[in-house]
Amino acid sequence: MDIITMDHGSGGKKTYDLINNIFYKYFNNDILLQQGDSSILKNINERLAVTTDSFIIKPIFFPGGDIGKLSICGTVNDLAVVGAKPKYITVGFIIEEGLNIKTLKTIVKSMAKEAGEIGVKIIAGDTKVVERGSGDKIFINTTGIGIIEENHRLLGCNNIIKGDKVIINGTVGDHGMCIFNEREALGFDVDIRSDCSSLNELMKDILDVSDNIKVMRDPTRGGLGTTLNEITQTSNKSIVLNERDIPIKDEVNSMGEMLGFDPLYMANEGKVIVIVSDDDAKKVLEEMRKNPLGKDSKIIGEVIDDNRSRVYLKTKIAGTRILNMLEGELVPRIC
Repeated sequence: MDIITMDHGSGGKKTYDLINNIFYKYFNNDILLQQGDSSILKNINERLAVTTDSFIIKPIFFPGGDIGKLSICGTVNDLAVVGAKPKYITVGFIIEEGLNIKTLKTIVKSMAKEAGEIGVKIIAGDTKVVERGSGDKIFINTTGIGIIEENHRLLGCNNIIKGDKVIINGTVGDHGMCIFNEREALGFDVDIRSDCSSLNELMKDILDVSDNIKVMRDPTRGGLGTTLNEITQTSNKSIVLNERDIPIKDEVNSMGEMLGFDPLYMANEGKVIVIVSDDDAKKVLEEMRKNPLGKDSKIIGEVIDDNRSRVYLKTKIAGTRILNMLEGELVPRIC
């Protein structure tokens, strides 16, 4: 069995072979193949968006994706929600000694496939190997670079005003519940798949039809509840959600009730919160529903101005409760 050894991190022949036979082979593009200590990017005169992220998910393969696909989707989505067109990604691998090289190839091919479908180039990278027991199979760090076109105004929480509508593009909590079920081998007879997806085309579509989108955010760790709290804290506005309107799969809801997990705080990897003016809300909603990743989009709430910077949830039994930020770690190693 071919496995990763400490020699693969030595900087010698095994490192060279690993880079050439896996990374250059599957991430093949003109910029990466400059093969310098840095990659040179030419003629970038537009506004740039830059993000960085690390992926330490356990397990590394799960229904709906793997750590490789997740690393590309997560980076692309962080660029897309600020209105940027994703262009370039760098990747750093921290690999534990003993990882099967076939497993590494599968992950790298998954990354190359997702990047190719998006049209983003992986332009630089690094590989480190740690001793057996010092890591957990593989960790991936990324940096993403995107371009914000001049005709797209900058999005931000300070643009939010009373009456703006809150839209989500589909069911929440799928990723978090999927990962927990796989990791703990709970044995639930349910078909819950991660929503791991790249949202750049969906974001482009709605930005093209409306100049009144105020802010977009992807509710990953901490879920919908925490992300909306971050928005209210920054904007100094409050948000009222209607529980009946928030899409949650029956399987996710049932598992949450049994385990004591609130799906509103479970992680997502293919969802976006869009806050848009009341005038354009229906138009944006219709456009989102044209995209397969937005077919279940719903308006779930609106912005109010009560000087409290809170998120309120109107419950199904006609009550109202405050939805605070998540405290503690609901499910660790989720992305």
